[in-house]
Amino acid sequence: MSLLDGLSKAIAGGAIEIVDLTAPLSSSTPILQLPEPFANTIPFRLEEISRYDERGPRWYWNDIHTGEHTGTHLDVPVHWVSGKDGHDVSQVPLKTLVAPAVVLDFSARAAEDPDFLLSIDDVRAWTAEHGPLPDGGWLLYRTGWDARSGDQEDFLNADEAGSHTPGVAPGCARWLAEETPITGLGVETVGTDAGQAPGLEPMFPCHELLLGAGKHGLTQLRNLASLPPTGVLLLVSPLPIVGGSGSPARVLALVER
Repeated sequence: MSLLDGLSKAIAGGAIEIVDLTAPLSSSTPILQLPEPFANTIPFRLEEISRYDERGPRWYWNDIHTGEHTGTHLDVPVHWVSGKDGHDVSQVPLKTLVAPAVVLDFSARAAEDPDFLLSIDDVRAWTAEHGPLPDGGWLLYRTGWDARSGDQEDFLNADEAGSHTPGVAPGCARWLAEETPITGLGVETVGTDAGQAPGLEPMFPCHELLLGAGKHGLTQLRNLASLPPTGVLLLVSPLPIVGGSGSPARVLALVER
C-alpha cells in the first residue's frame, strides 16, 4: 500500500482525525480596528447575484466583499514594510502550506492576564518538555481567545487604552524570526500581535520581525484545544491572489488518534 493510500485509509477509518481550525466567515466575523489615523478593512459581506429567480433561474451565487485580512487568514511577508521585497500570497512555498505544527498552550496565563506576552523562556521551557520547534513548521500559540470570537467587542477587548489581547513579547518575536526554524506563527486572536502592540518596541513586533524574516502569520484560529502539543500536520489553503498581502484561509489539522 502506498503512503497516500495509507493516509486515505487512516482518515476514512478515523485513525487520523481532521480538525477544522477555521472561524466561519460572515458579516459578524470580528475584524481588526486600528486607531486613527490608520485606515481599516471592511467587514465581510455577501452580495447576491441570483437565487433561482429571474436573474438566474437555476442557480444561486454571490459576489463577496472582504479584506485580505478578515477572519482566519494568512499573513505573508509583503503585508509589512519590513518584508516588502518578499513574496506575495500567490507565491507562498507549498511546503509552508502543508507543514508540521506544534501547539503551545498558555491559555491559563492569558486567562489571568489578557495582556500576557509570550517570552523566550516560555518557549524554551516548552521545548525542554516536548522537543524542538519543527523545522519549516508552525508554532500555534493557544490562549483560549477563540472562546470570545462570537462577539467583536469581547474578542477585541478594548478600552480607552486600546485593545487587551495576548501576544508575543518583542524579544521573543525577534528570536522566533531570527533564531528558530519555524515558517510561521499561528494565533487565536484577531492578529498575530498583542492588543497593546502599538506601544511595544518595535511596534507590532510579530509583523515587523517575522514577516521581515520571510516568515508567515495565521490568525483567528479555533479549536487548538483539540490538538496535542506535537504530532500535528497543518494544511493551510489561502486564495492565490497575485500581488496579495494575505488571504482568508481554510486551515485544517491532521492528528493521529
